[in-house]
Amino acid sequence: MSRFIQTVGLILILAAQAAAQNIPPLMKQINNGNWLDQKDAESFRDELFYQRACQVYMSMLPALNVIGMKDGSEKEFGAGYNVLPIWKDRMDSRCWVPTPNADVIYSMSYLDLKQDGPLVVAAPPNVIGMFTDFFQRTLTDVGAIGPDRARGGLYLILPPNYDGPRPAGYFTVQSSTYNVFLFFRTVMAKGDGKPDPKPAVANAEQTRVYPLWAPEKDVKPMQFPNASGKRLNMMYPVDNSYWTKLKEFVDYEPISAIDMRERGALAAIGIIKGQPFKPTEREQELLKKAVENTPKMLLALRQLGRPDGRQLYYKDRQYENAWSGATSEDFQESYFDVNLQAAYYQYVYSSAPAMAMRTINAGSKYPFTTRDAKGEHMNGSNTYKLHMPPNPPAALFWAVTAYNVTDGTMPETDQLMPSTNGYYDIPKNPDGSIDIWFGPKKPDGVADAAFIKTVPNRNFLVALRLYGSGIEFYDQTWKPDDVVKVK
Repeated sequence: MSRFIQTVGLILILAAQAAAQNIPPLMKQINNGNWLDQKDAESFRDELFYQRACQVYMSMLPALNVIGMKDGSEKEFGAGYNVLPIWKDRMDSRCWVPTPNADVIYSMSYLDLKQDGPLVVAAPPNVIGMFTDFFQRTLTDVGAIGPDRARGGLYLILPPNYDGPRPAGYFTVQSSTYNVFLFFRTVMAKGDGKPDPKPAVANAEQTRVYPLWAPEKDVKPMQFPNASGKRLNMMYPVDNSYWTKLKEFVDYEPISAIDMRERGALAAIGIIKGQPFKPTEREQELLKKAVENTPKMLLALRQLGRPDGRQLYYKDRQYENAWSGATSEDFQESYFDVNLQAAYYQYVYSSAPAMAMRTINAGSKYPFTTRDAKGEHMNGSNTYKLHMPPNPPAALFWAVTAYNVTDGTMPETDQLMPSTNGYYDIPKNPDGSIDIWFGPKKPDGVADAAFIKTVPNRNFLVALRLYGSGIEFYDQTWKPDDVVKVK
């Protein structure tokens, strides 16, 4: 009887072992079909929360990018459809904003269609500009590539889900967000050996903004504060206020502004429209970790480059295309380029069709490089030279600017504008080419207008702007030389 019992027991053990080996693969992978240890379960839940936060950070960065600009501007100049700050003496390194252009006159404001309803913007002629929603999706270009074709015109901007009358006589667009970004650039004139900003400022000050349905007697007069020379922080948050700012934005905008799948990711970290945002102490730690580490992930993407190499402008140069050959909306042929979008808005703001289209003598191009001719990242402790062949293909003007690699701000030195442009009397070589120098100290014999000062022991990038880019740029019969490190 004892032997029988032993035999039966052995058979049951073997059967149990066989059954354990013949379970579905996911059960076999996860703890043989049993619940996880409590601490393991909590650890995996936290890891998922952290990963969701990282993804939300990246997908919402276009909005937080422009929210930072809005907050910085309105803190200094006030809010309202009638307030249009203009950098009348050009923008310099004291204004912290991603990759600003010191070589045109900037006008930037933030419209609120929820508060003011449909707004009309009378755009002056010869503007290079755009309107975007607060995800920085272009509503329309303004100027040569826009419907006014550089003649100026009346733009009617409608709020989300608007179903009222649409009067004729306007260039009409509808925003997906109540908040709208107005971004105009006006081109300076050539003065006595240097740019003259006055005509560009006068042109920008022709802008008028007013509510569509307001009686003229109730329209607020325009204000054009001079934003130049001020210390302005217009950058997005780098701490947990990133999430509280995002929550305010989600609450303010309509449900239709954000697709439901993205709202699901927001909800997974506790951000739900109209509901309290109260992360636990542990969740606050994970949100802090995400807001500190995700920017490093994006910087790594930019530093290492794309595996497909499509960000390179040329086969024999280090210059890159910020749009990586995609559209200004970050679409590739068969997918939405999530890495491109997130990395772009870490160091740049605004993206419009005119920046990506291959238009002749009207659009703009921005080849930039973070590396010298040997493929090494440029460092502000060293001296470099950029050789530009004769006749840059820029019908309007060209400019060269240095930027900090991390966030696209201008490196701040006693040279407050780390840029130069074709309006300066830069000495030319016998063949008409130009040499531009970068470094912590100006080399002997180099003209002031041909030198851009850098910050020692800090990496920087160099951006070339071609406004009104010509056919020679597109067929690559004209190419800027690589930046060369010199002793």
